Formats: sequence, C-alpha cells, structure tokens
Amino acid sequence: MKQVLQSVDTGDTVVDTVPPPTLQDGRVRVRTAASLISAGTEKMLIDLAQKSMVGKAAARPDLVKKVLNKVRTEGLWTTFQKVQTKMEKPMPLGYSAAGIVEQVGEDVYGLQMGDRVAMAGAGYANHAEVNVVPKNLVAEVPDAVGFEEAAYGTVGSIALQGVRLAEPQLGEQVAVIGLGLIGLLTVQLLKANGCRVIGMDLDSGKVERAREVGLDRGVVSSKEDPEAAVETFTGGRGTDHTLITAGTDSNAPIEQAGEMTRRKGDVVVVGKVGMDIPRDAYYHKELEVKVSMSYGPGRYDPSYEEGGVDYPYDYVRWTEQRNMQAVLDLMAQDKLDVEALTTHRFPFDEALDAYGLIQEGSEPHVGILLDYDVEKPQEEVVRVQAGDTHVLTDRLGVGFAGAGNYASVHLIPHMQDHARTDLVGLCTATGKSAKHAANSFGFDYCTTDLQPLLDDDAIDAVFIATRHSTHAEFAIRALEAGKHVFVEKPMVVTKEQLSTLREAYEASQEGHQTGFMVGLNRRFAPMVQELTEAVPEGQPAQMIYRVNSGPIDTDSWLHRPEEGGGMLVGEMVHFIDLMQHLCGERPAEVYAESLTLGRADRADHDNLSITVYFDGGSTGMLCYNTVGDSGASKERLEVYGGGTVGALDDFRRLEITQNGSTSTSRAWSQDKGQPNEIEATVEAFRERGCGPVPFDELVAGMQVVFAVQESLQVGEAVDIPSYTVEYDSIQ
Repeated sequence: MKQVLQSVDTGDTVVDTVPPPTLQDGRVRVRTAASLISAGTEKMLIDLAQKSMVGKAAARPDLVKKVLNKVRTEGLWTTFQKVQTKMEKPMPLGYSAAGIVEQVGEDVYGLQMGDRVAMAGAGYANHAEVNVVPKNLVAEVPDAVGFEEAAYGTVGSIALQGVRLAEPQLGEQVAVIGLGLIGLLTVQLLKANGCRVIGMDLDSGKVERAREVGLDRGVVSSKEDPEAAVETFTGGRGTDHTLITAGTDSNAPIEQAGEMTRRKGDVVVVGKVGMDIPRDAYYHKELEVKVSMSYGPGRYDPSYEEGGVDYPYDYVRWTEQRNMQAVLDLMAQDKLDVEALTTHRFPFDEALDAYGLIQEGSEPHVGILLDYDVEKPQEEVVRVQAGDTHVLTDRLGVGFAGAGNYASVHLIPHMQDHARTDLVGLCTATGKSAKHAANSFGFDYCTTDLQPLLDDDAIDAVFIATRHSTHAEFAIRALEAGKHVFVEKPMVVTKEQLSTLREAYEASQEGHQTGFMVGLNRRFAPMVQELTEAVPEGQPAQMIYRVNSGPIDTDSWLHRPEEGGGMLVGEMVHFIDLMQHLCGERPAEVYAESLTLGRADRADHDNLSITVYFDGGSTGMLCYNTVGDSGASKERLEVYGGGTVGALDDFRRLEITQNGSTSTSRAWSQDKGQPNEIEATVEAFRERGCGPVPFDELVAGMQVVFAVQESLQVGEAVDIPSYTVEYDSIQ
C-alpha cells in the first residue's frame, strides 16, 4: 500500500510503498476512502521537522532533559545511537479519515466487514490506503453522510470538545478567536446550540468564509479592534465564553480573551497558543480558564485508546468516540456543513501536491481532502532489494519480527555487520516501520505478517523483538516451522505460556536440533565476563543487585498483564538471569516482598525485594525500584565470594578487590552485551544447531519470576521446580 510519511530528521514528506498494517485484537482494519489534511497541525509538524537540531532542541526542552539524563547513565555514544535511530524513523501524517471495514479483530463488537466508519488518531487514521484502528477510535458513518464528509469526523470532535467545555446555553454570546478549520467548525457548533457568535481572525478571507457558515459578526483583527467589536456586539457586557481556536506562539489570543470576556465568564483554549496568562485581567474578572484535550475524554489514555476499555456511559457521557458519533449525526441532520469548508481535493497519488500547496501558501485553503481508490489491490509483502540475496549456504538466513527502538539500536545492526548472516525478511506491525528498517538494514523484503517469514526456506532463524504478549505465540510458530528462534526477553508472560513453549521446544528437538535463545544479554557484557573470571568457581557467592529504574508510567502497555506482564515479568528476569549466570547454580527457592505504599492490601509489584536461594549455597538479592530519581545510576551489582569482591556500576565501571588490592575498569559508553550475545547466538545456531545458553537455564529464570508472584501472594518462600531437557543447548 501507499502511505504519506515524513522524515523527522530532514522534514521531507514522501508517499512510500509499505506493507499494510497487521490486524490486532481489539482493532479493525479499514480500507481508506478519504482523509483530511489538517493544514495547521500538519504544517506545524513539518516545520518542526525542518528545523536544525538546535531548533528542535529549543522547541522540545523536555526531550533535551531526557537525553542529558541518558548521557549521564549510559554514555554519549549509546545515547547518540538511540537518538539517531529515533530521528531516522519516518513519522506517519494524518489523523482524521474515513473508509470501509475490511477485517474485524477479536473483542470488537457491533462492526462487520463492509461497514462505513470514520477513524481518529495520530498513528492510526493515517494518510494511508489501509489503516488498523483501535475500536474506540472508530464510529459508524450514517447513510446520509459521504466519505469526504466523514473524514472531518476527528477535527469536528476537537471543535465539539472545546464547545462542551464552555457549556454554552441557548442565547449566550460567544467569541471565537481564530477562524481556521477548527474555528469554522466551532462557529457552526455554537450556532447549532443557539448562541450568538462573534469571530475574529487576521485573514479577511477566513472571516468571510465564517460569515458564510453562520457567523453573526466577523472581525478582521488586522484592520479593526476586536475588543471594541465585542463591546458593541455584547452591549458592553463582554462575551459569556471565549474559545481560542488559533494556532500561534503569540500570547496575544490569551490576552485578548481576558479583555473581551465578561466577569465570571470562561476562556477555553482549543488551539496551541501562548499561555502566559495576564493575572490582573483574569483575577479582577475571576475568569475560569479551561484547556481542551483534543477529541475528548479518553484522549492520551492508553487503556481507552489502545486497550479498548470504554468509559461507562452513565458516568462519562461524552468520550472521543461518542463525540465523533455526535459530529457525524449533526452532519446527517444538515446542522454541520463541512462541504462548505473543503477548498481542495487531490487524488491520493498526488498527495505531495497538497503538501506543496500548504508549504508554499500559494492559494487560500481550509479543508484539503485526499481521495483513495478503495478497489486497488494491496500487496502484503514489499520487496526492498532487487532479488534474493541469501545464496551462501554457510550463512545464517535471518527473519526478524519487530523493529522498535531497542531492536534497531542493539540487535539488527550487529546482525547487519556480521560476516555470516543474511538479512532476508522483516516483519513489523506497521508498514512504515517495516519499510524504513528494511531499507536501512538491507533486508530483502518486508511485511506485516509473520507467516511469510515462516514459509521462506531462505530463512534459517527467526528473531523476535515484538511486544511481550506475542513472544510465546511467535516463538512456538517459528519452532513448529523448523526455525531457530531468538526471542527478546521475556520469553513468555504467563506460566501457561511457559508450559506450552517448553512442549514446543522439546517437540522441535525430535529428529533434529533447533536452536533457542532468549535476549538475556547482560551475561555477555565484557565487564560481566571480566567479573565472572575474577570470582572463584565452586564457592558460594552472595550477590546484591540494586536497580533504580526511575518512574514508570502506570498507563504503559508494559503494565497490562496480557501485553507486558509488568516490570517483574518484562524486566526483572534480566537481573535474575545474570545472578544465575554469575554463581553457576540453579535457583532452588525464592522469597519476595513488595513496597506497599502505605497500604498492606495494595502490593506494588514494580518495587520489589527478591531473595533467590541457589542449589549450591549462593544467594542473590534483587532490589528493584521505580520510586527513585532516574538521574541517578540505574544498576549496581555487588558480588562477594571466594575472597573476592566485585562491584559493577551501570556497565561503565567495574571494581574488583582481591588480596587487599583493587583494580578498576572504565568504559566511555555502556556495553550490556548485545554485540557478544548476537555473535554467540549466530555461531551456535549456524555451527551447532543450538542456542548459546542451555534451555533449562532460560526456563529457570522465568520460573523464578512466577515463583515471585506466588511468594507475594502467600507471604512465604516458594520452591522452584527443577526442570531438565534431554537435549543440551551447548553440546
């Protein structure tokens, strides 16, 4: 399919051919019929992307602070790689569209193939021939509403949410500052609500268009005094409500609003404007200021937008989705005229001409629509290279699932540079990510479906770096297809998945050996290897591991049990595995306690103290917390055993004390072992048909995690069941 993409690095806008996105549970796949270019918002994004690095930094000081923290803890080079990878990834444009439902995912009710829907959301309702959209961000289109009208559904919801915050009553007088697309929609919604509306804009053309859609009084603020006009319009009383729908860095709109609004009135900020509120004007009138949050309740809430959890109708009457449905109903009743706002239409193939119009400002424009061919066939696999390159039998043909920031920085580059790998096929959930990564790293083709990788005889090994919830399923499918498997941690998110994966692995060993590896890279770090050599073998060790993870967003997908499993499942297995590796023993028993945050019945599973007892007498204590300052170092590991003390700080400093003397190793940037991990995995898969770490060790790490969950429930130590597999991964 084709999609409009923008380079965050250069600001260049392109229409690229990418695989269509894959359908997921709780989502619908839609063939796009029309999409609306939000000229103001999208031009702002393009202008930001076209700024220099200094300009971008000045515009986003919040991100600069995060980068500086990364430099302190991870080093300059590692941070540079991460930032560069993010900058190179293309950004999808568009957030308001309409089309026809092609497929319906699990847990989606009330929609079926062939239904006409409006779509919302940046990253979902893209300017693309096919979109996959969460169920709470689609709304059925009434029969009386065409696709072009329905494409206005999202921007109409933005305007409607601003009106809802104002709570206007019949006969009230309202000012609208800024008569662009959102302002024109706002005027119509206020008129439908029985209000008298005065609007103002610097552009006389926009003021005239607002009059055509019902504005009672228009003010060209570059030629006349808006405050004087409001004085006359309201008989000296001031407006009951003032809605700011302009887009500017200037503080003028917020200052004007304070002067023209009556005492005890309110100001609703819908557009992105300066927010240095002049205290005197607002204080003496006791004005209320409200900032509208885009489409309505649910916006920026991952549980609503991505997780599909709707708010109860009786308690949250209007949500993003219900606002969008209300806008579509108003169109069907001829109370909201969006056709009058459409100034330009372009076939989707000519989308770049539309953006040229916006950038050059060569013609007045408001609503710019892109029209699509809904009958056009779509290719699920997009070839990047001219032909197959996997022709050397002594090289490992690699298929890769997932190309997020971690995989793009720490995994794929090491395989790209490896002398004995061929990058054959790449699969990601979104086509734009697949195409970008396939181009960047030299894969033969890209897709959004795992099956082509499993069916490809040129692929010997499948590397999986997708969301945690998919790890077990994808790994099992790859094993059943006879592929070697590397799966990023965690290997599973539930005990049931672990049992099923064990069965699949054991079955895969019958008749031939299939390699299996989990991305537990820390054991391969150079400083860990140095530490391992320093601690005498065969003697019990005491290990103390402190992890200062920093605050974790509770709305993150990592915390959803069905997706990420929380920090215990998704992250702590790293540190448990490293302690297991250092002592060379198997975990036998575990006891865990959690931070209760003042309530004994509310255990916090992100902040844990875990003690692991190993079968050779060693103990490991993990203190994992998210309540510290992320500006401090993240990881510190201390190992005591056999007359040796080792202290590892953030994989950048290692102290080893033996016989009364201390040696210190330092590194400019972190190396947590990913290069060595990839080297060991490729060599094991290619040469020995196995993984570099025994399978039962990989299983043991997950068993500890699930035993921790049980220990937290019962309040006592829990035994770790022993597990051995007939086939040794390191023979």
